[in-house]
Amino acid sequence: MRTPALQSVFLPLLLLTPPSLAALPYRGVDWSSTALEELTGKTTYQTPSGVAQPLEAILKSSGITTVRQRLWNNPTADAGAYNLTYNLALAARAKAAGLDVYVDFHYSDTWADPAHQTTPAAWARLGIDELADAVYRYTKESLDAFAEAGIAPTIVEIGNEIRQGMLWPLGRNNFNNFGNLARLLHSASAGVKDSAVVPTPKIMLHLDNAWDWATQKWWYDGLFAVGGFDQREDFDIIGLSHYPFYSPDATFVNLRSSLANLKRAYGKETMIVETDWPSSCPRPAHVFPSDVRSIPFSVEGQQTWVKQVAAACEDEGCTGLFYWEPAWIGNAGLGSSCEWNLMVEQSGKAMSSLDVFNEI
Repeated sequence: MRTPALQSVFLPLLLLTPPSLAALPYRGVDWSSTALEELTGKTTYQTPSGVAQPLEAILKSSGITTVRQRLWNNPTADAGAYNLTYNLALAARAKAAGLDVYVDFHYSDTWADPAHQTTPAAWARLGIDELADAVYRYTKESLDAFAEAGIAPTIVEIGNEIRQGMLWPLGRNNFNNFGNLARLLHSASAGVKDSAVVPTPKIMLHLDNAWDWATQKWWYDGLFAVGGFDQREDFDIIGLSHYPFYSPDATFVNLRSSLANLKRAYGKETMIVETDWPSSCPRPAHVFPSDVRSIPFSVEGQQTWVKQVAAACEDEGCTGLFYWEPAWIGNAGLGSSCEWNLMVEQSGKAMSSLDVFNEI
C-alpha cells in the first residue's frame, strides 16, 4: 500500500546512550529506496532536535552496522532506480558514513520473490549454457564496479527469496528439478569469488519463511543432491526472511526450531535478512502467530519484536538481523496488509523504534 508523501520524517537518536556490546555483528536495515525517495522529494530526515541529517548518519548513530541494497539488472521505471549506477552512489554514502554494504542481486529487471523471478529482458532468449555464463559475467562485472569505486561489499546475496528458484523458466526448481538452479547459483558464486572485491564477500543464499524447517530442508537437500553447487565451497550464509503477518505458523517456537535445524544440518552462518513489525494493522489479511499476539501494533511493539527476533537469533547462533525498508515513506505498508511497518511514526513526530538496534 502506498501512502501520501510526508514532507518531514523524524528518526530518533539517543545520542547519550552508547551502543551495547551486541552479540549480533550484523545489525542492519534494507535502505534501497532511500535515494529514490529523495529524488522524488518526498522525504527529509531529521533528528529529534529538528536537525536535518542524511539517513545514513541516523542509521549509524542508531546502532546499524550494515545496509542492504537490492540490485536490479536493467530497470526501466523511476529513472533506473536500483540499477548498478544507483547502487554505487548509495553504497558510497554508506561507506562514507562508516557502514558496511550488503548487495542483494535479484537477477531480474524488477522484483524477485517466491512469486516473481522474471528473467531480465536482455537474457530472455538465452539457453541454459548462455544464461549461466551471463550470470557469471554480470555478477563479476557488477562487483568489479564496486571494487573500482573503492567499495568492498561484505555480503553478496545471489538471488532474492529463491524458494521457487530464479531466472524463470530455466532456473525454476518445480517438480524437484534443481539441476539448472544449481548451475546458475554456481555461476553466480564463481562471479563473486572471481571479482576484484577484496576480501571476497561472504556469499548468501536467501529463502523466505524462516520458520518452515520442512521447506528449508527440502530445498537445501534438493539443491545439494543434484551436484553442480558445492555445499562447502560455493556459499557461506543461509539468509532468511521472517515476517509475522503472512502465516499463523510463523511462531517463535517454529523459528527457533528451524534455525537450530539449519545450523545443525548444514553448518553455515545464518541470518534473518528481512523482518518487519507494524505500528498500525487494523485489517490484517492473515491471523498473526499465537505467540506474538500480545505484542502491540505500536512503536513499542516494533521494539519488542526486534528484540525477540534478535534473541531467537542469538540463542540459535545467528550472526545478523536486518529490518526491511524502515524509512520507505512512499510505501508504508511494505507489501503487507498492514498500514504502517516503518520505523518512523505516522504523524511525522519523533519515535524511537530504530534505536532498538543499539540494544541488540
